[in-house]
Amino acid sequence: MKNLLLLLPLVILVGCRQMDPPEERKWWKGNLHTHSFWSDGDDFPEMIMDRYKSEGYHFVALSDHNILAQGEKWIGMAEDTMLRNAFQRYLDKYGEDWIEHKEDSGRLSVLLKTLEEYRPLFEEEGRFLIIQAEEITDRYEDKEIHMNASNIDQLFEPRGGSSVVDVLQNNIDAVLDYRDRTGKAAIVHVNHPNFHYSISLDDMIALEGERFFEVYNGHPLVHNQGDSTHIGTEEMWDLINLAYHKNGKPLIYGLATDDSHNYHRKGSTWSNAGRGWIMVQADTLTPEALIGAMESGRFYGSTGVVLQDLINADNTIALEISAEEGVEYKIDWIGAREGDNAPTVFKSETGQRSSFSMSEDVIFVRARITSDKRHSNPVENLVYEMAWTQPFEYSD
Repeated sequence: MKNLLLLLPLVILVGCRQMDPPEERKWWKGNLHTHSFWSDGDDFPEMIMDRYKSEGYHFVALSDHNILAQGEKWIGMAEDTMLRNAFQRYLDKYGEDWIEHKEDSGRLSVLLKTLEEYRPLFEEEGRFLIIQAEEITDRYEDKEIHMNASNIDQLFEPRGGSSVVDVLQNNIDAVLDYRDRTGKAAIVHVNHPNFHYSISLDDMIALEGERFFEVYNGHPLVHNQGDSTHIGTEEMWDLINLAYHKNGKPLIYGLATDDSHNYHRKGSTWSNAGRGWIMVQADTLTPEALIGAMESGRFYGSTGVVLQDLINADNTIALEISAEEGVEYKIDWIGAREGDNAPTVFKSETGQRSSFSMSEDVIFVRARITSDKRHSNPVENLVYEMAWTQPFEYSD
């Protein structure tokens, strides 16, 4: 096992595609689902970006609902002590010369900075990147249907539709058409399918062209684990991929995001920053490199567990955890073989390293790593730090 992990000069295979040697790439930490005062978040974009950058993130997508951080937008700061305190912190940090605000009859209003205005404060080549994004927020009857479009330069109005699948597909197609027309490296992913239990397994299976969805979302109302009558998103992920394989579709990849809205109150009832993120293995910190790596499956989702290495060589996947002292790790290899109608745990073991060798009958396999270290700010019953690799396919 140790010798396998030292095979860094080998050409990697991730999924079915050939990759560059890993020493030419780095791991980049990022979040693709973030909210601010531009929609229903409760802080200013500059304060949010400063927070992520200072906490070691390399890229962030500000994905407010049905809006881009463009043009003029004033917000009223209610007579709420928390919000007034947030404004005072903002003012103390950036000053009167940066912040335009006014007060009329005791009502405070603040002009939000656009992305192009605040982006130069934070972006640094090879260190921090802001990706323009939008949470396309649509619905069908009482179903809430949300998708994030990342690395875009135009607003996508919700397309609507005659069913949940129709709404999803119409919005997905709009983003994919934009990418085809412009050549821009843009992606769309399905957000929190169990939010109000709006998007079912059958809905996800019916989609065409969708490659990403949120297997973990840090909002307290999204039901990652399902309930007595609804499956959780991790089980949904495997069942989608079983169906996609049978239907000749590419596998779908799973994101972890925090879906942050609340930056001043912390706890299980608030949607806080830092709960979930992705680690992308790419040669440079650019939208094109990050998205290209994601589309090749070179990333994993995490709520705290960090991988040192993740290698797929000759249909053997090997991983090594960047282990913390005193923390134990359990590694489950989950997947399906030809003829299976449900996922299975192929192998479980504890330790800092593990590997799995695929045979020709394996449809896909992925690793779930669970530590015994408690998450500092968990939601639901996901109280321990975890990570999820993407599914790997057998390669001839």
